[in-house]
Amino acid sequence: MRPAILNPLFAKATVLPGVGTRTAAAVEHLAGPLVVHLLWHLPSGLIDRRHAPKVAEAEAGTTATLTLRIDRHRPSPDRRRPTKVLCSDETGFITLVFFHARGDWLQRSLPEGSVRVVSGRVERYGDELQMAHPDHIAPLDERDSVQTVEPVYPLTAGITAKPMTRAVRAALAKAPALPEWIEPRLVEARHWSAWKDALATAHAPESTADLEPDALARSRLAYDELLANQLALALVRRSARGGRGRAVAGDGRLRAKVEAALPFRLTGSQRQAADEIAADLARERRMLRLLQGDVGSGKTVVALLAMLVAVEAGAQAALMAPTELLAQQHGATLGGLLEGSGVSFALLTGRDKGREREATLTALAAGEIDILVGTHALFQKGVDFHDLALAVVDEQHRFGVHQRMMLARKGPAADLLVMTATPIPRSLVLTAYGDMDVSRIEGRLPGRGAVATRAMPLERLDEVAAAVGRARAAGAKVYWVCPLVEESETVDLAAATDRHEGLRQAFGERVALVHGRMKAAEKDAAMAAFAGDGADILVATTVVEVGVDVPAATVMIVEHAERFGLAQLHQLRGRVGRGEKPGTCLLLYAAPLGETARARIAILRETDDGFRIAEEDLRLRGAGELLGTRQSGMPEFHLADLAHHEELLAVARDDVRLVLERDPELESERGRALRTLLYLFERDMAVRYLRSG
Repeated sequence: MRPAILNPLFAKATVLPGVGTRTAAAVEHLAGPLVVHLLWHLPSGLIDRRHAPKVAEAEAGTTATLTLRIDRHRPSPDRRRPTKVLCSDETGFITLVFFHARGDWLQRSLPEGSVRVVSGRVERYGDELQMAHPDHIAPLDERDSVQTVEPVYPLTAGITAKPMTRAVRAALAKAPALPEWIEPRLVEARHWSAWKDALATAHAPESTADLEPDALARSRLAYDELLANQLALALVRRSARGGRGRAVAGDGRLRAKVEAALPFRLTGSQRQAADEIAADLARERRMLRLLQGDVGSGKTVVALLAMLVAVEAGAQAALMAPTELLAQQHGATLGGLLEGSGVSFALLTGRDKGREREATLTALAAGEIDILVGTHALFQKGVDFHDLALAVVDEQHRFGVHQRMMLARKGPAADLLVMTATPIPRSLVLTAYGDMDVSRIEGRLPGRGAVATRAMPLERLDEVAAAVGRARAAGAKVYWVCPLVEESETVDLAAATDRHEGLRQAFGERVALVHGRMKAAEKDAAMAAFAGDGADILVATTVVEVGVDVPAATVMIVEHAERFGLAQLHQLRGRVGRGEKPGTCLLLYAAPLGETARARIAILRETDDGFRIAEEDLRLRGAGELLGTRQSGMPEFHLADLAHHEELLAVARDDVRLVLERDPELESERGRALRTLLYLFERDMAVRYLRSG
């Protein structure tokens, strides 16, 4: 159970002043639904109200806190014109300006003849010094509470600065003093304060330096979050491996047969990954391994060799892909590689119905199918394996942890291999896959053509279309990727449907279209036409980003490239140059390019190393947006910024390893504090993996 000391933090945010029925949705969207989430909603800026000049010294364009005598109200006879309040001090005059203000409120707040402290932005209108709608109006005895440095919080439609600040302050008042969960020597070495003090400091920045990720208070809080993440992953990993596994070792006959039929020799990197996986399978503990590979590095072959180990041992293997398109692509690839091997293989997706589906399920349960490839249909009820020894999950970040575990549970102590074609920065590997061992395949398969990357503005679209015509005439196939499915009234981007129509008018019927809103059968037909002899140009949304393999395609055009992330552009580029002929990737952008988009395109032109590109993408975009990481497979951090806190992540990982060696059930004084930390960061599930938890 959650420690009682934390209960006030896990109440609904609506218990806080400033969070009413009208603002609750905005607060939840910004921070989250609970009081604790407002603690993690740190300031993004500050307003320094300590500047308190005389009126004569107040400069236009600055924020100032002025002590003023209220001389006279000058109401407007016309509601469209502002009410003015004339004020002064011994050095000069300034006018306070209010639009649509209630006269009774103004009279109460600024009674004529009184002295008030007023803070806001000073502007000059003609010869007159003005302050429109002051941020603060207070009596003289409250000057100290106004003349401070004020935190500025991120906002959204539905809530303004004052209620948000009031709500965060009320949340901070509920924060208890908690026992220290960080190793004391680390606290001392880093000059960190206690958790509650660090929280208070982070919400009360004195200068812009206090807003930086490496500020002492912020780095302390980031470490807390990373420590909770690493501890939770370690406990999940220990639990997943705690049950007895099974040793799966083959005799190598099927692997030798398939390798001999390959049109290339395995690279050293592929061989190493295959050996690591085979060694894991042979152990009596359950395998949990991530296989990372860059575009065109040959992960599918390595995964097949792993599945053949299970088949050689008399068991079954399964490969799960996130889309029907990708499942069918894997089916076609594996079918070709397994030809003549004697290995029985089948495909199962949500589209399979009736007798055909029943026949597949019956054969699977009887052990007549060695390898089953499919979508999430694989882990559904009614899909029963005779003896599943290895589950392979492709494009892991599109599945949640529970989905991959559901597939693994289809067999007694089945081993689990997850793959990603999107190179992931080391820091994200640790935070999202810290419960796994990792194999990396680097470099491209031999015989793949090089890809030249160019960028040009959208204004030159006619030149691009002419170049496409020349490429078609020379026998090339062309991808044309657009960011939207249909024209949006709010975002002026070329839509796939409109571009498809335009290209058909230019080039005739041999232009296919694929997007996410099409029915599966329509998508399959379009892809089959492009992969075969039916189409030369494929207009698509990013549905083609991962796994689609058409060796004859040598041109990739990405429209509005500035709208895509670096890793996504790298994936799209990887769809061409998959055969022997060199490829071209053309990035079309809307001018003028922003600084981030310019840096992105420069990096793509400079390198095709997916792992370097992933690190740069993390630096440019942050973990939250990277690789679609807001999907279920990746953690979302409130306080830690992996582009800045990678070193703290490594420290947290090492600390967790030491803690669990000395105190595996977290029963010591520090262990109990670490349990509180897990609850604080909502890692409750991990506590269940403790025997006494």
